[in-house]
Amino acid sequence: MVTATRPPANAFVAAMRKVYNPIGFGKGYNFILWIIFCGALFGFCLARFMYLEFDGVYCPLNPKDGANSAGPGECYSYKSHPVYLIGIKLHLFTIIPGAFLACFQFVPFIRLSYTIIHRVNGYLVILLSFLGTVGAFMIARIAFGGGIDIQAVTGLLGIMFLCSIIIALFNIKTLQLEQHRAWMLRAWFYAGSIITSRLIMFISASIVSNQGPYYAPMNCAKLLTFYTNTTALQASHPACSDLSAWSLARASMSGGAENAAAALSITFGAAIWLALAMHAIGVEFYVSNYSHNLNAREKH
Repeated sequence: MVTATRPPANAFVAAMRKVYNPIGFGKGYNFILWIIFCGALFGFCLARFMYLEFDGVYCPLNPKDGANSAGPGECYSYKSHPVYLIGIKLHLFTIIPGAFLACFQFVPFIRLSYTIIHRVNGYLVILLSFLGTVGAFMIARIAFGGGIDIQAVTGLLGIMFLCSIIIALFNIKTLQLEQHRAWMLRAWFYAGSIITSRLIMFISASIVSNQGPYYAPMNCAKLLTFYTNTTALQASHPACSDLSAWSLARASMSGGAENAAAALSITFGAAIWLALAMHAIGVEFYVSNYSHNLNAREKH
């Protein structure tokens, strides 16, 4: 438990200290930031644990039962090749529990009072993070269309995430504790950009739907999954007399499943790039402020 060095400014601060001091926070703003960002990651993981039931929830055999499943048409892409299927399963089965466990690494009380648990959990998180990133690399070619922008940002995000973890691991081995925490914060802020990208993607998809028309190229075999038979498909997409051909699908969240898939695919890449930039810049403000306060304390 952290003991405050200054008397509380008012009754509210005194009451809040009774909440955040026992779990190891000495500053109220650190506790608030932890609630916001770690809480968002924790909640996101809890909401995604159902995806570990891959065939029942994430890619259900009956698509009509998939209200909480993968994006429209994504399961066809994942199941189109064993590498992609292994990749998405590896990604989901490791990064979701890994991110969930990572939330506990940022609880000061656990870090200070249960060092062994913090250390063992940390190594487990690192292992799951590496495996989850490998899975993400394996599916980058087909995720939400798999455009060059998506493949590039997936590679960049994965490299930034893993390099930050490696640097943090080096720091802890050399007993540079503050640098270790700073790089772990960077790593998980980068990873957290996936959450922000989802919000940006859905907002962007709605804007694209209203300001269009925008179109996305889509493989005819994938388009067939949105229709009952090839006759219905060819009526809407004459180019799909050959299922190996490609056709354009209009991007619109207010249309059918194929239109929603098109809207999400043309906005996903931009959403991740923007989210990653926001998180990469934002975490530096926090880390620099944290380092400044730490240096000020050391001088005194």
